[in-house]
Amino acid sequence: MSSASIHRKIYAMVSRIPEGTVATYGQIAGLVGVGPRQVGRALARMPENVKCPWHRVVNARGEAPPRSGSKVAHLTQQRRLEREGVPFRNGRVDLNVYRWYPNG
Repeated sequence: MSSASIHRKIYAMVSRIPEGTVATYGQIAGLVGVGPRQVGRALARMPENVKCPWHRVVNARGEAPPRSGSKVAHLTQQRRLEREGVPFRNGRVDLNVYRWYPNG
């Protein structure tokens, strides 16, 4: 499978995450059948014409992790999630409350 088709699968899965919920990189990876780093790379390289709620994907600790090359992207992500009603406490989302489950 080409990296472009894998990226499309990742974007399609992330696009299913409803407003007000989050998923982890590992969770998306498991649903698509790739590694978590592939999910991170795909989201980092997402073309501007692709509309995908990348901000709803957090790390396994529920954090909006800092990104290389940007000192504020994680803050932008956190603000976008907070506007959707996903609160952060001590820099983390409560995954027990806000994690998205695609089949339930």
